[in-house]
Amino acid sequence: MATVSLKNIKKIYPFSGDEGKKAKKAAKKSKKDEIVDEEKKVNLQVTDKGVVAVQEFNLEIADKEFIVLVGPSGCGKSTTLRMIAGLEDISEGELYIGDRLVNEVAPKDRDIAMVFQNYALYPHMTVYDNLAFALKLRHTPKEEIDKAVKQAAEILDITQYLGRKPKALSGGQRQRVAIGRAIVRDPKVMLMDEPLSNLDAKLRNQMRAEIIKLRQRIDTTFIYVTHDQTEAMTLGDRIVIMKDGFIQQIGTPQEVFAHPYNLFVAGFIGSPQMNFFDAKLVKANGKYAVQLDTLTVELSEEKQAALTANNVAEQEITLGIRPEHISLEDSGIAAKIDVGEMMGSTIHLHVSAMGRDVVMVVSTMNMTGAEIAALTTGISVNFAFNGNVCHVFNKETGINLEA
Repeated sequence: MATVSLKNIKKIYPFSGDEGKKAKKAAKKSKKDEIVDEEKKVNLQVTDKGVVAVQEFNLEIADKEFIVLVGPSGCGKSTTLRMIAGLEDISEGELYIGDRLVNEVAPKDRDIAMVFQNYALYPHMTVYDNLAFALKLRHTPKEEIDKAVKQAAEILDITQYLGRKPKALSGGQRQRVAIGRAIVRDPKVMLMDEPLSNLDAKLRNQMRAEIIKLRQRIDTTFIYVTHDQTEAMTLGDRIVIMKDGFIQQIGTPQEVFAHPYNLFVAGFIGSPQMNFFDAKLVKANGKYAVQLDTLTVELSEEKQAALTANNVAEQEITLGIRPEHISLEDSGIAAKIDVGEMMGSTIHLHVSAMGRDVVMVVSTMNMTGAEIAALTTGISVNFAFNGNVCHVFNKETGINLEA
């Protein structure tokens, strides 16, 4: 199919009228007030040219790879996707699909297909005609259209709906039709812009599984946009995590979960969110350890090696511990239970400790009913953690000291 290469892609929305004049003055004042080097300019979102929605976006996507762009609303992920589709002009940088520079190529000539959040089906057409429409515009022979439509319908299990119109379909069925309309074109690149966000939780789970199956059955490159980190973790070969128009980290789901580059990634990936503490990184007898309240925990060999390679000094740090990596113990850091959320095989405990809220996920698999019932509001408990689950971040920059 095709590789996709984004080189120093930038999107700037220019100002106009009085708003533009005010913004230019503000941008110039900001430049005078802040003396920053080239690397630190990444935090500047308003320039005299306009508002920077996407800045210095660099990404190499392999043939048939499934890439997920994920981040909070307004981070620039959909804008990036629309630039790849040709629906937004590229302000700066180069976009290649395969070996072809496509900055100035019309969307219809890029050999891509896009699935939108709102399905974008033609309400007056049957499912069959919706699937066939793009092929008819290409003047594809009738026999080839019929074969492609029926093949796509079979892959997506919508053959029985080919004679219906969109209003007679459920949300999940409409989304299957929208995906089918894209795959009948046999595109080099499939773009999907939050396609599951309009579905309820149960349908989202089902459609995630359908997309994974679809990916296995068609040979194409996928670029998928979502704000849902669960979708990103389950679908992507690699995840691109964005914030305020900037890439924060690129990696496999396991890499970004186990080795978050900074505090933002650590807090964004994982549910419930990672706990953060003010702690201290110390070194004794050549070994690194973290000190938190009454606990001193020696770090794992892997973390020792990474910190030693970076020549990290003793310092005040932000310590990150995921809720599922905290355990209830007979001794450790004292806490008091505020809320217990029973989730079936686990219970989510919200506790007060060291003057802050802490969340822990406790397995109930080996607990008796009486032990579970004892975890009620107001009860005092102790918790601890191991050295292999600690994430140590620079207190000033928020960067992982192992990075």
